[in-house]
Amino acid sequence: MLITLCYLYLWARWGRGPAALVRTTVQQLRASRCSFTFCRAAAQPRGARVCLCRGGRVFCVGESQSIDDLNKWALFLVSPFILEAEHIAFVTESIWVQGDTLQRPSSSSETIVKWSDCCLPLACRPGDPYQLIAKASVDDFSKLGVAFLEDRLQVANGLIPQKIVSVHLHDSALKELKDQASDTPAQLLEPQPEPSVESKPELEAMEHVGREDHQVLGSAPTQGQGGALGGEPAGESDRGVGSVEHCHLHLSSCHECLELENSTIESVKFASAENIPDLPYDYSSGLEGIAYDLCPKREQRRVNLTGKAPNILLYVGSDSQDALDRLQQVRSALADCVDTNCYTLYHLPLESALRDPWPDNCLLVVIATRESVPEDLSRRFMAYLSQGGKVLGLSSPFTLAGFQVTRKAALQDTVQSLVFCKADWSQVRLSVLSSGCVYEGGPGEPLSLGKLQGHLDNKDEDRMIVQVPFGTRGGEAVLCQVHLELPPSSPVVQTQEDFNLLKSSNFRRYEVLKEILTTLGLSCDAKHVPALTPLYLLSAAEEIRDPLMQWLGKHVDAEGVIKSSKLSLKFVSSYTSEIEITPSAIPVVTDIETFSSENFNFEIYQQNLQTKKLGKVILFAEVTTTTMSLLDGLMFEMPQEMGLIAIAVHQTQGKGRGRNAWLSPVGSALSTLLVSIPLRSQLGQRIPFVQHLMSLAVVEAVRSIPGYQDINLRVKWPNDIYYSDLMKLGGVLVNSTLMGETFYILIGCGFNVTNSNPTICINDLITEYNKQHGAELKPLRADCLIARSVTVLEKLIDTFQDEGPNGVLPLYYKYWLHSAQQVRLGSAEGPKVWIVGLDDSGFLLVHQENGEVVTVHPDGNSFDMLGNLIIPKQP
Repeated sequence: MLITLCYLYLWARWGRGPAALVRTTVQQLRASRCSFTFCRAAAQPRGARVCLCRGGRVFCVGESQSIDDLNKWALFLVSPFILEAEHIAFVTESIWVQGDTLQRPSSSSETIVKWSDCCLPLACRPGDPYQLIAKASVDDFSKLGVAFLEDRLQVANGLIPQKIVSVHLHDSALKELKDQASDTPAQLLEPQPEPSVESKPELEAMEHVGREDHQVLGSAPTQGQGGALGGEPAGESDRGVGSVEHCHLHLSSCHECLELENSTIESVKFASAENIPDLPYDYSSGLEGIAYDLCPKREQRRVNLTGKAPNILLYVGSDSQDALDRLQQVRSALADCVDTNCYTLYHLPLESALRDPWPDNCLLVVIATRESVPEDLSRRFMAYLSQGGKVLGLSSPFTLAGFQVTRKAALQDTVQSLVFCKADWSQVRLSVLSSGCVYEGGPGEPLSLGKLQGHLDNKDEDRMIVQVPFGTRGGEAVLCQVHLELPPSSPVVQTQEDFNLLKSSNFRRYEVLKEILTTLGLSCDAKHVPALTPLYLLSAAEEIRDPLMQWLGKHVDAEGVIKSSKLSLKFVSSYTSEIEITPSAIPVVTDIETFSSENFNFEIYQQNLQTKKLGKVILFAEVTTTTMSLLDGLMFEMPQEMGLIAIAVHQTQGKGRGRNAWLSPVGSALSTLLVSIPLRSQLGQRIPFVQHLMSLAVVEAVRSIPGYQDINLRVKWPNDIYYSDLMKLGGVLVNSTLMGETFYILIGCGFNVTNSNPTICINDLITEYNKQHGAELKPLRADCLIARSVTVLEKLIDTFQDEGPNGVLPLYYKYWLHSAQQVRLGSAEGPKVWIVGLDDSGFLLVHQENGEVVTVHPDGNSFDMLGNLIIPKQP
């Protein structure tokens, strides 16, 4: 009865946050070097005292457990190797469970805790159970334990955690870790002499290691007798993970008296798991509601949940130039899907594939060779699969028993329609490039198939993608006979029609590839949002530099700040890391001598800007939220002859029309330009034309370059930039404010220049044009095209002010998409009309079947090229 009352007291005090109880207990008892264990009640260590019980799982305090020998453990390259005083070392034991039988949280409201977010692995030991040594802070150790008790702890690749035991690492073990850190190269595979196409990426990886020494960079096998993993004889290493002889974790005991300070815990510790009642738990608050922050943000490289190094190995067969080209294609495609700050992509040469202990140190093997896989290597791949490995086959003859690859010459290098079934049974239809092979039933036992399937939309429904679970430990392969790794600009793609089909499906190609990678246990979450950077104040004309600085001196406050309703700009001569950057407070560096950028060449911008005033004063940022807000505090104050423009390489919160977001990856030309227009002027009376002039300026900026006049770049009413009538590659957003007799207009513009994926960019069009016409046009740069677009815009505005709409409409009609286009008004069943042109205000004129010409407005989401819907103008 006393025990139950004590437990009720604890629950009443800690009920909403059991992590607080665990944390307090661990903090109080750490000095005694006792052992803390989270496990199932049936596996409670002998002599341990139970402190907390939930759902058949317990938190125990018992005799100290220690590790003094790491000879049979595979050590991770973790730096530094010192176990800090505030950290706890512990061992996690997990078992393998097949895919669909994985445990899931019992309530969707429960907060999932990922193992990798709360600790840093030190060593692993493959087998069953799969064992990991890791270290964590008291907070994170407590969070892991409570998540385990409540069945909310998530591990990957079919692993289910069974036990968490804190351990003491002997000095000899720590010394071994330190020795490994100094002796082992920071790379899974030994560096191999590679052709120049490969040497540079590997060199960059090594330089990255030196700069970020607090990251987990991979794992390296312990070299014992014979040089094989875990001290096994060298000949055993070829068997893969399963070759490591299973031996339970050796824990030596240390008998110490446990002095518990809290009398309540003193009473509870003598209870057994059987006589402590389970009490209800309030999930509504989650762990976030307790007083302690149990999940501090980490800046370390993410590690796979199983503790394996975050390595993806790419096998392309021989060292031929064709194979090395394919390596680059596969590497590029995967790097666009996964975060390369979390995963490392390594080339797996044939010799290393046969010799090195790679099965213990990778999350995924990608087989992308066109050649037959040697029999001994094929056996090794199968052994890897049988031990829970994951394999992705890309247009490779590698297959599993029960399937065979059959060649169909008529399909080779042709564009086909694919129907792909996702894990949730939804379907994706896309155009793909076929390898010329299909999967058919083969000798041996028929294999069960996973949910991912893909077949051609033809009479035979040729099977092109199969997901095959393999073995009893969660191994599986996804095999593809469509070129998911090849971009539409690949030399294999010969015709303009095929290029257009593949480019139109490029986004869905990545959707399918990400679905496959996610199914194979990788994370394809959005990549880490980069940190905001300071602005630089640049002047494109030397003669306005001094007036600009004089104006600033009169308008900043005592701290060098100009404030607006949206943000504060703090003008400083130089930037140091102590200066905070937030979306609402941004430093602006005025000393241009310190300015440099890999993505924006200021000299190229200056050379291509030929304006009287537009775009002369630049606020430049590598990373900002959105350029639309950067000019807010300056646009009404700064003299108009100092034409303001904000330029960014990357936006984290780009804006489109309405509430739409605008994706703003590196490679886009991103800017917001300030233009002032007198109200009582030709353009001031027709402000809707501003968006038309800006989109026209971008197209003309490209097509007015000698030799580039046939690049099929066009304008789409009212504010988009298109490749032919197929794909959007840019857009314009206009915000206008009327103050007195002047419109102050912010013109936001973004268009793809060098970023081919996931849709299309201007340089794609140039590459395709060169291929089709045997030309050698050079790729273009974002800095050049921003300057040229501003230059063209100023000329168009001047022409419009002098001549009205008729001065610019001939050029606009030359590039627009809609001549004689037939659309429907209002809905898919609305009346048919034919587009005639623009009216005097910039809206569409359409010709009705009765012969009447009327004006229509865009619908709420701009003119819909697919639905061909426009809205009649309301009287």
